[in-house]
Amino acid sequence: MLDITQQTLADAVGVSRAYIATIEGGRGNPSLDLVARIADRLGIQVDLVGTRPVVISPRQLDLVHARCSGYVDRRLRRAGWDVRREVQIVHGRHHGWVDLLAFDPRTGTLLIVEVKTRIDDLGAIERQLGWYERSAIDLARMSGWRPRSTSAWLLVLATDEVDAALRANGEALQAAFPNRAPTMSEILDGRMTPESRSRGLALIDPSSRRRDWLMKTRLDGRRSLAPYRDYADAARRFGS
Repeated sequence: MLDITQQTLADAVGVSRAYIATIEGGRGNPSLDLVARIADRLGIQVDLVGTRPVVISPRQLDLVHARCSGYVDRRLRRAGWDVRREVQIVHGRHHGWVDLLAFDPRTGTLLIVEVKTRIDDLGAIERQLGWYERSAIDLARMSGWRPRSTSAWLLVLATDEVDAALRANGEALQAAFPNRAPTMSEILDGRMTPESRSRGLALIDPSSRRRDWLMKTRLDGRRSLAPYRDYADAARRFGS
């Protein structure tokens, strides 16, 4: 359309005519720098658009998340649960990691536990848990477990920042996570079997040694301030 030959363009951008031909034919693999030079010579605007890979809950290796996940692991084991951490799910192009999968041999309850240090996108968390719930029974059987009921728990670092995010999503949370800390504690101790596919929400403080370690949110009537202001405050204190 511009009446420019392959050779003219090749000379202008510093590559061979043959390589320009491979790009035109859809067989070349030019660098971003070369793409920019070609676009400049042809007067074309190029927009680079990035899309997320199909990965759900990539393993979070930061200090705060590791502290929270390890804390939950120890508490569950102390309560008599069998626990698996960082359980990988692979389904076609989809890959994900369940933070903790726990089984209570007394009641046959299977817990799918997702640990978060912030609440940035509640909808994404719900979709993530939904995928985990659909895969949970197969994952449990791979561990030799035979669950009679399953429950997905969202356990979040107790910060003022998180309480504010939860308060902003109060109505949605009430419908999506009907079980809260008191009920979850009864499930944890084997005093109650959850309804299958029920979900729970509670806060955690990985520095706490209290027996009742599942904390209420401010939405659920907790009056005290959270032990941390935000993620950064927790990171500073865990790192000290």
